[in-house]
Order: sequence, then C-alpha cells, then structure tokens
Amino acid sequence: MVEVRLSRGVHLPGAKLWLDPRRRAQRAFVSHAHSDHTGRHDLTIATPATLDLMALRMGRLKGELIPMDFGEAREFDEFTIRLVPAGHVLGSAQCYIETEEGSVLYTGDFKRRAGATSEAAGFCHAETLVIETTFGLPKYVFPPPEAVLPAIVEFCKSTLDAGATPALLAYSLGKAQEVLAALGAAGLASMPHSSIVKLLPVYERAGYRFPGLVEWSDRRDAVIVCPPSSRNSLSGFKDLRTAVITGWALDSATVFRSRCDAAFPLSDHAGYDDLLRHVEDVAPRRVLTLHGFAQEFARDLRARGIEAWALTGPNQLDLPL
Repeated sequence: MVEVRLSRGVHLPGAKLWLDPRRRAQRAFVSHAHSDHTGRHDLTIATPATLDLMALRMGRLKGELIPMDFGEAREFDEFTIRLVPAGHVLGSAQCYIETEEGSVLYTGDFKRRAGATSEAAGFCHAETLVIETTFGLPKYVFPPPEAVLPAIVEFCKSTLDAGATPALLAYSLGKAQEVLAALGAAGLASMPHSSIVKLLPVYERAGYRFPGLVEWSDRRDAVIVCPPSSRNSLSGFKDLRTAVITGWALDSATVFRSRCDAAFPLSDHAGYDDLLRHVEDVAPRRVLTLHGFAQEFARDLRARGIEAWALTGPNQLDLPL
C-alpha cells in the first residue's frame, strides 16, 4: 500500500507529493480555493477554476502552476495523477494517485449532494481512501438543498414584507454563490459583499449566472449576502434580520451562538450518510479519516468490518502508515 503521512498536510513520501499543505511544499495538489487548503508552493497542481480563485483571493501565484481538467491524467516520475470532481465548491477536486506502491483517492473537502454552482461529485475505486470527515457523526445528515433553499428564500421574502432587511451570512466561496443563484431564481434582488463579488467572474466564465445583483448600498429592498467574517460591515444597516447558512445549523445551539434570527443547514461538506456512501462506492482496502470527527467515523467503519484509522484526532494512528 501507498505510504501516507501527516506532515504539513497529507504527505505521500514515495510520490514526493503533498496534498493540501498549508506551508510551502515542493510539489502540492490543492483540492480547492478555501484558505484552509491553499498555500504558496514551488509546484501546484489544481483545476483551472481553483487556480483562478486562488489568485483572486491570494494575489499573484508564484512557482510552477499545472492546471488539470477533470478526468485528465498526467504522469510524473514517481506517480500518475487524475482529478475527480469533489462537488464542494466550483473547481474542487479529489485526486487519484497511482504509484508502484498502490493507489490512493484523496477527497479533500467534498459533498455528494447536488449543488447549483459546483460540479457534481464523482468517485473511483482505490486501494486507500483518504476521506475528509468534518461531519462524521450519525446526527449530521443534511436535508436536500431543494428543501433548504426555498426556506431561505421564504425567510428573505417574509423579512422584506415586514419592512426589514434580510442579511444572509454565508462563506464567500461556495455557499454564497448557492444562495445568490437561489435568490435570483426566485426574483429577489441580492446585494453581495465585495469579497463575494470579486469571485463571480470565475463562476461566470464557467457558465453560471446570478440575476438580480445590485451594488452594495443602504437600499432596503435587497437581500444582503455577506461572509460571517465581515459581519461588522452590516453595522450601518437598520432593521436587520440575520440568518447564518452553515451545516452546523443541524445543532440547535448554532442560531444562538451565531447571534442570528435563523440558521439554515446548507452545507458544502458530505454528511454522515454521504461519507458512508463514498466509502462503499470507492470500495477501498483501507480508509484514513481526516479532520472533524475523524476518530469517531473511523471507529464506526471498523465496526462495519472496514480497516479504518484516523489521521487526525487525540488518538490518531501512529504514523507512517
């Protein structure tokens, strides 16, 4: 089997490749453009959309950039790599690695539920599956977007009808675009924060459209869409009703912790049921879990007769593997 280590990210020593390292690496695969997965590397492998989004968020990228389309295979001296859609955000990818030691599928952040502004996730068979387990507990099973998005739209409509301004707190990359697409389809005007607006050209080049956008102002007939980290930009607005858009809304305390009027469980991560489905579809000999409830999900897989160990957590497996 392929040797897998946890060192500044997931490291495949035999392939001389790091997967989503935060610190500078000689050669890295970057699964998507969220800041907790990106870095500045000597050589970066990613989809064209991810590289474009990284440049917008991080500034000019240095080093050698290797854009790869989904399904494209590329050979290096130590390994062959192929990218598979992850369904997390626009351009997000899983990577399938083959070496003389065996094969690995690394998911990065992913989801199996359909999204309106991201590619549909896929899978492929691999000997080792390294899987992201942010929501790796049985209680985290998400309702379909077709149920959540209409509820968000209704919250906005009822708020506007009451003479107040709805403000949706959603991450600038991923959930914000899902919300903007739903609001536009419902005929509502939306007023996205500048951190969201600057990413939209990448989406538009990919064929996605966001009708009903208006410039940031004090107008009261539009829905504000703003990342939680920029909530202080709402201080100039009056009569606000706020809602946070997050998978953690499945926890009843989220609405109170977020100091919001409502919380909606729209997530760009896999829920527990999708994690199990992914493991079943990939059919690996070994599963390595990463992030979130990694230890708990690995334990549940072992109870199902699957060899599984956590790469992260208080009782992580001794490395190397």
